[in-house]
Amino acid sequence: ARSPTDLSELLKEGTKESHDRAENTQFVKDFLKGRIKKELFKLATAALYFTYSALEEEMDRNKDNPVFAPLYFPLELHRREALVKDLKYFYGEDWKEKVQCSEATQQYVDRIHHVGQHEPELLVAHAYTRYMGDLSGGQVLKKVAQRALKLPSTEEGIQFYMFDNISNAQKFKQLYRARMNALDLDKNTKERIVEEANRAFRFNMQVFDELDKIGRSLTEEPQDGGFPVHDGKGDIRKCPYYADKLGKAGPGCPHHAAVALAKQPLVQLVLAACVAVAAGAAAWYIL
Repeated sequence: ARSPTDLSELLKEGTKESHDRAENTQFVKDFLKGRIKKELFKLATAALYFTYSALEEEMDRNKDNPVFAPLYFPLELHRREALVKDLKYFYGEDWKEKVQCSEATQQYVDRIHHVGQHEPELLVAHAYTRYMGDLSGGQVLKKVAQRALKLPSTEEGIQFYMFDNISNAQKFKQLYRARMNALDLDKNTKERIVEEANRAFRFNMQVFDELDKIGRSLTEEPQDGGFPVHDGKGDIRKCPYYADKLGKAGPGCPHHAAVALAKQPLVQLVLAACVAVAAGAAAWYIL
């Protein structure tokens, strides 16, 4: 049983409001709906690369520091090399010449470096915010991105989400929280860590807003890789699923069937529940 004074509980309660705001940013809401343009996803991947490069550099620096050492899991958690693979997939072997750190991302990176070098006890907040999110809602977004961007089933482009050295994410998160709770920290330090976690959320939301602004200037792309269906407008005979000849027996237009089904109260209730679950899970995913 966890105590209300455990760091994991303090972080959970102390960042709830920031969680809610982050999951309701336009970027995250669009991502959840599969409305993610490939070019924007590539920019987000680059932002993650710079963020994790800074975070893991500071974690390496503090791997023997007792205020952080118990949370040092390089084989299980580190994401930099996975992000390099994703950037090579999207940009090619010369990816380093094609990506740059954005203004919002640079502010986040600068803060991580400051913490790692001057206030290493606060590094816990940044590691917690990022990695616990990657192991939770990030796994939802992995599937969304793979489908919406028509990425290969062999998982190129989404290596960031793949934790090959963690066999059970739920058990690992329990271990991680237990390690956090065992850190020898006084009440004031715990409060500062919660404050820093909220700061991390704000940095992430600034990156989201930056990406959202860029996304508005990008041209629309086909989404989700599904089959084309009749949009409910115009001549139904143009629907790809319409029978070859009028009156031919066979299934009706999927659009109209889906609309009719969606009007059923029970179906609406189930759909609402599914959306709520997905949004709740993605709350843990930042960026």
